[in-house]
Amino acid sequence: MELIIGTKRWSTWSLRPWLALKKTGAAFTETEVELRQGDTTKSAIAPHSPSGLVPVLKDGELTVWDSLAICEYLAERYPEARLWPADPAARALARSAAAEMHAGFASLRGECPMALDQEPRPHDVSEATQSDLRRIVAMWNQMLERFGGPFLAGEWSIADAFYTPVATRLRTYGLHASDYGDTGRAGEYMQRLLQDPDFLAWEAAARA
Repeated sequence: MELIIGTKRWSTWSLRPWLALKKTGAAFTETEVELRQGDTTKSAIAPHSPSGLVPVLKDGELTVWDSLAICEYLAERYPEARLWPADPAARALARSAAAEMHAGFASLRGECPMALDQEPRPHDVSEATQSDLRRIVAMWNQMLERFGGPFLAGEWSIADAFYTPVATRLRTYGLHASDYGDTGRAGEYMQRLLQDPDFLAWEAAARA
């Protein structure tokens, strides 16, 4: 199995399925493509991806593209890893949270890109990004309260993979969950994501 990813410093979409794949315990190789290199990047991705984008998962003759599709495939391929919660309600809400991140929060993503090579610094954000942050913090608080933590739907799931890059953004740009309606749980959850051993391995490689 091979996972083709973008530059680890920047590629949030690559980080998400990489975390899910690590949680399965399956052996895999990774191929990292340097992003932001114009035609050189396009040429490097082209042999792997029908969409011209990363990430891409290759499993034998099967090629799966798009981060959420890869995560769904891994959940079915490795049911013992329990990448989605067993409880139907928890699973439905975890999927909802992941899908909302996958499709939304464009202002936050555009204004505060993941930059694991940058040291944290205060950053003023637009009202649109503040609105995104209020929604994210409210969702985190609600799910953590409902399911009791330590992760959004109880045990770690794909939903947490999708919000790990958000935690890095908050840290990098000096944004505090307490400024956006946190009742305490969201800030603790953010730190939990940033201390996950698999994320720390990704971050160490990104900064190497």
